[in-house]
Amino acid sequence: MSLTPKLIFEDKIANRIKADPSLGTDINATYLFNITGDTGGTWSIALNGQCQEVKTGSIENPQCTITIADTDLVNLVQGTLNPQMAFMTGKLKVKGDLGLALKLGKILKA
Repeated sequence: MSLTPKLIFEDKIANRIKADPSLGTDINATYLFNITGDTGGTWSIALNGQCQEVKTGSIENPQCTITIADTDLVNLVQGTLNPQMAFMTGKLKVKGDLGLALKLGKILKA
């Protein structure tokens, strides 16, 4: 079974958050992911003291919005795409707090 954005968000990230509730207090942010491509979609992640969840769909007023193609997201999670290079070449777009985008490494690792 190949890795897809749906599996990344709804399985890998959701399980990582459940396994380590301290991520919510460490990161303390809300994210919106706009994933383009055939297996893309929209997911949101809320990480704070009260709420730690991944859900399908959008949220109001995310602190950080990430836009990336489905294949680039998979490559990023698998470690074959460098996040800084993806950002500098325009494959990874960040709207909002760039510092919060940097914290995503804690939950996006394969």
